[in-house]
Order: sequence, then C-alpha cells, then structure tokens
Amino acid sequence: MAETKQVKPAKPELKKPVEREKKQPVQEDNNEVIVRIFGYDVPGSKNIYAGLTRIKGVSWTISNATCLALKMPRTRKISELSKQDIAHIEEYLKKLPLPDFLKNRRFDLETGETHHLYGSDLDIAKEFDIKRLKKIKSHRGIRHSYNQPTRGQRTRSHFRNRGQGVGVRRNSK
Repeated sequence: MAETKQVKPAKPELKKPVEREKKQPVQEDNNEVIVRIFGYDVPGSKNIYAGLTRIKGVSWTISNATCLALKMPRTRKISELSKQDIAHIEEYLKKLPLPDFLKNRRFDLETGETHHLYGSDLDIAKEFDIKRLKKIKSHRGIRHSYNQPTRGQRTRSHFRNRGQGVGVRRNSK
C-alpha cells in the first residue's frame, strides 16, 4: 500500500491593505457666476431648466415651455448664456404665450383678464387676495386669520404652532 501523507495547506499570505487614494473634498469656486434674470440671482452652475425655477412665479412647467419655445437645450448651463439669450428669456416670460390654465392669475377679480405674475407682484396679489377673504369673512378668510389650514386638512396632529400640546396640563398649586 502506498502511504498517503497529509499535507497541510500553506498559510495564505496576508495581503496588505490597499491604500486607497483619499478623495479631496471638492472645493467650490468662490467666484461662482451669478446671472440676474427678472431681478433674481440665478447660480451659473445650474442648468437652464432648473435655474429658471429660481424665479418666483416660474414653475417647472413654464421653465420647460420656455426652453422648448426658445429652442435652448435644457441641460445648458446658465453661465453659458449670452446677454442676448437672457433678453430673449425675459421677453418670452413677459409675453408668455401659453394656455390660460398654466398661468397663475386667471380671471382676475379687478380686470377679469388672465395673466401671469412674477416676483413681488405675485406676493402683493396673493396678500391682497387673503385680505379680501378676511374682510368678507369667508370660511377661508377665517381660517387664514386663525393661522389654520385652509384646504381641509385635519388638525388633530398637525398645525400646532402655538406651543399647545394635547393632553398636557400644568401643575396647579
């Protein structure tokens, strides 16, 4: 009979841990380009599609419609725009040839017309609407005056910004 020797397996050599390159933290450029469009500062690092939404009154839908109408690629950076391109964008937003259901001021109570407001004009119009609702004491106006939700949300567990807890009593001594 042949003798069989049991051979111990050789110990695997321990591999030295691979030193990975430490990634340097990305340092933002302190001199980032900021472009003024419609009186709002838009960071130049944003693309047109996302950058236009920084303007109060411009939604994602209107931003997309602007890019399509002016035939500008949505992924183009704001910093790459020329002054002429910015002027085209501002002119388009002033006219805004879109269907009425996309505009934010439909059937205005004073004029009866439909138009789109931006920036401080939008804030002022919203403020006057809320004042009018409070003055005529409509349900929404009353809810606004009590700082409660106006669109039917439940208030059992939310909208407690007065510092009152439910079921919490103070010690009365």
